[in-house]
Amino acid sequence: MAPLMPASVAWYVTGRFYLSSEDSTLQDLGYFIHLEGLKGPLFDDPSGKVAEAAARLTFRAAPFKARTLDNGGLSLSVDPVGDFTVYLKEQAHARAHFDDPDSFSDGRPIATFRRASIVVGGAFSGPPESGRSLSLNVFSARLVWSTPFDLHGARYDLAGLLPHGITQWGECGPVAIEHPTKGFSKIVPFVGSAVAVGPGR
Repeated sequence: MAPLMPASVAWYVTGRFYLSSEDSTLQDLGYFIHLEGLKGPLFDDPSGKVAEAAARLTFRAAPFKARTLDNGGLSLSVDPVGDFTVYLKEQAHARAHFDDPDSFSDGRPIATFRRASIVVGGAFSGPPESGRSLSLNVFSARLVWSTPFDLHGARYDLAGLLPHGITQWGECGPVAIEHPTKGFSKIVPFVGSAVAVGPGR
């Protein structure tokens, strides 16, 4: 299995950030829309519907605490180094649902990535009458563990595809989810686009 070319698209994901109402920790979780190098659909739904309940590959980060900084109309968040794990959904596993964060880690772990440094994200707010805002972040993550897995009759290992990890850009939606899940004070949707990174120190 040849590794992906550095700077080429590695994956597209979508998910949500969850802010705990108990201890103010954050976690992000979601599912893969595309993972370069894997053949066949990443959704187990003959209708072709793309949604979390049909996702074969999910991810979930370990909870972390972010620090915040303000600069005029710019709000910054600083996230520490931390891990997120990728899961393969097999027949015995529960389908993922955003109302149940634990369902995203109900799967067979196939890889763990570690953010290589702190993550800085920015939220830009426009005039109140515009109703516009934009949140962005970027981080690099190294692959720290993986194991082979089978999908659609083929065997893969993310250590073969992404041996040096990824760099991901994320964008958050301007509006939080109404009526957040019990135990969380705020939930915000996001999309992430990642590229493969090459070897280095």
